[in-house]
Amino acid sequence: MVQSPSHFVLPDLFSLSSAFHDATNPFWKRGAIESRRWVDSYAIFADRRRAFFLQGQSELLCSHSYPYAGYEEFRTCCDLINLLFVIDELSDEQCHGDVRHTGDIFLQAMRDPTWSDGSKLARMTADVRARLMMTIKPNTFRRFLAHCHAYINSVIQEARLRDRGEVLGFEDYVHLRRENSAVRVCFGMISYILGIDLPEEVFEDRNFQKVYFSAVDMVCLSNDLYSYNMELNRGLEGNNFVTVLMRTQNMGIQAACDFVGGHYKQLMDDFLSAKSSLRSFGPEVDLDVKRYIDACQHWPAGNLAWSFETPRYFGAHRHQILRTRIVPLKPLEHEPIKEDDD
Repeated sequence: MVQSPSHFVLPDLFSLSSAFHDATNPFWKRGAIESRRWVDSYAIFADRRRAFFLQGQSELLCSHSYPYAGYEEFRTCCDLINLLFVIDELSDEQCHGDVRHTGDIFLQAMRDPTWSDGSKLARMTADVRARLMMTIKPNTFRRFLAHCHAYINSVIQEARLRDRGEVLGFEDYVHLRRENSAVRVCFGMISYILGIDLPEEVFEDRNFQKVYFSAVDMVCLSNDLYSYNMELNRGLEGNNFVTVLMRTQNMGIQAACDFVGGHYKQLMDDFLSAKSSLRSFGPEVDLDVKRYIDACQHWPAGNLAWSFETPRYFGAHRHQILRTRIVPLKPLEHEPIKEDDD
């Protein structure tokens, strides 16, 4: 009888991300307090789920990912990402029909300021939309809505796969994960924060797309790696890169984790190579492209830092796991949440 592994060893993604600079937003504590109060005002979760939600400290993720944002833009990002975490928590326990209903509410309220079914989710979405519309540029908002639509469609697909117990192959999963992670929705906030409106020819450029998707995929990959044990304990591991490799490539868990490390390195190499090969779009546009790409780099680095600063993925042992990179395959021990953790 083959004994199941008791642990796995994480690849050192921090070393692989050394080309990126991590920073935190100076407004994050103020923004965190106000955004958390905003979420709490809707009383959308019962105590147990609220505690798990708070453990994520999504405002700290915003701080690492948008360190350059001014206060108003940062607060809007906190509210949006809290809203996305709410949708994630709700959809994880819904069948695909109910996920479709949840997603329709979000999309309708985000598209149309006059629409509401009176639900808490619709009102939260309307709040975020109202903040966005104060300064967001037309093309940026159009792209943002397209990302929101793709996100909801992919979350519905994820729920359908979960209902069937089906795990996608490598390439199909990569495309699904880019969308259902909501990372592209979050990247859509970069232009809003910077106050820029990049022309379509930039987003259609092959090298720019390689820069963009390499950064998106690095965030998705590290998130899957770090969340695997938590998702395993919650029965949600089907939507995870590690599971895809184990089920479809006949890998053991350590081989799958090592593969993730190698793929992450390739993504970093692709990012840096494509960045150095970008063509000119004209002096004014080139400046905005540079600002956009510099901002993109904060997401992979920030996601790594955040993953070990909160107990969401590794519980009370996160500092030890950061040091040793050894993750025990057993139920996680989570810390109680204090209201003054801000």
